[in-house]
Amino acid sequence: MSIAGLVVKKFSEVWSRSGGTGSLEDYLKRSGVVGISDIDTRKLVRHIRDHGAQNALISSTEMDVEVLKRKLAEAPSMAGLELSSTVSTKEAHVVGDASAPFRVALVDFGVKLNIERCLTERDCQVKVFPMDASLQDMLAWKPHGFLLSNGPGAPGAMPSSVALVKAIVESGVPVFGICLGHQLWAESQGIGTEKMHHGHRGINHPIKNLITGHDEITSQNHGFVANREETERNGAVEITHVHLNDGSIAGIRLKGRPVFSVQYHPEAGPGPYDARYLFDDFVANMRSHTSVGKPQLQNA
Repeated sequence: MSIAGLVVKKFSEVWSRSGGTGSLEDYLKRSGVVGISDIDTRKLVRHIRDHGAQNALISSTEMDVEVLKRKLAEAPSMAGLELSSTVSTKEAHVVGDASAPFRVALVDFGVKLNIERCLTERDCQVKVFPMDASLQDMLAWKPHGFLLSNGPGAPGAMPSSVALVKAIVESGVPVFGICLGHQLWAESQGIGTEKMHHGHRGINHPIKNLITGHDEITSQNHGFVANREETERNGAVEITHVHLNDGSIAGIRLKGRPVFSVQYHPEAGPGPYDARYLFDDFVANMRSHTSVGKPQLQNA
């Protein structure tokens, strides 16, 4: 999956990244992606903030506004749209050193490669499984932990994935969920998710860790969130992180079990690496679970 359109204020005709192999224009043409420039993006952002996230259409061929409106009306709403199957790996594959002390089964709903790197950097061998893999196949690899990855689409439109996540949690093995993985885990615990008026996008979102009292600057990219009221009513779940701008749920954990998740991207580098400790907590959970033989929860 890639972008379907590009909207910018200023379009760069050149590239300067040392690893670059071509211009943005070349990439768009090669990929068949339409773009538009010289847009007042600040005004566009204010419109989305006031009126909510919505579908949009760019055209360089059809210029009849009424025709474009009819085409736009045919576009599906993100609510109820399942997209992870378009990006999940088709075959399981292994990343990292075979002699690593920890094995992590990663369920790929659209995983970012830096999640894999953050795990391998912490002495984990990672086996990336398709989102439709069976729990039996994953347990046969004898993982010390499960990671539920990020990905696109609406969690409420993924009942089979919710059932898989519920079974994973009930297996007793430590679990760490990120973004969509967090939402699917919430759904598996009877906590509904809902489409936000406008999502959290960008690299400067403030998060409060309610366990440590520390604040974090985080990277976020999501349009759905766990319902706060249903989370607070769920006696088996504890809220660990909240978004300081709107009070939305940013992290939860299962009481007395080595299972936790966050709504943001700890693998990202928005400038600081405030949230990387979550991978350390996950490894600590796996170490405690393996050495003691029973789940022990570290601070999330």
